[in-house]
Amino acid sequence: MPLRARTSSVLTILNIAALSVVFFVFARQFVVPFIAERIYKDSYKELMFKCDNVMRDHFIAKNRVLASPSDEAIKILHAAEVGLSTCHDYDMLRKRLISLGVSENELSKLGLEAIEEKANDVHFFVENHEIRY
Repeated sequence: MPLRARTSSVLTILNIAALSVVFFVFARQFVVPFIAERIYKDSYKELMFKCDNVMRDHFIAKNRVLASPSDEAIKILHAAEVGLSTCHDYDMLRKRLISLGVSENELSKLGLEAIEEKANDVHFFVENHEIRY
């Protein structure tokens, strides 16, 4: 009997260990990304929208300098370059969310939601995505 009791104890411990592994894998795959998305959603949307605007402003400022260089145009370009630090914050948060298991598709969806929330009409939406030469 002692051998049978010992075998039963070992099997119980192995079952508990297997159940623990399944629980932690489930939590890592589904619970952590869900919670991370809910916690950082608003910050991500805000940074994404700001980065989009800053990149557009930088693009316009750079083309202005190339088209007609002046001290004022260069000053505006430097200000736009400083604004690109927002994109660094956005990128860091994006990488953090990906490392927590949030999918690229979910992040893309959040980005679209951010633009839609800020876009009051179609004109504003087009203006935000139009690249001017």
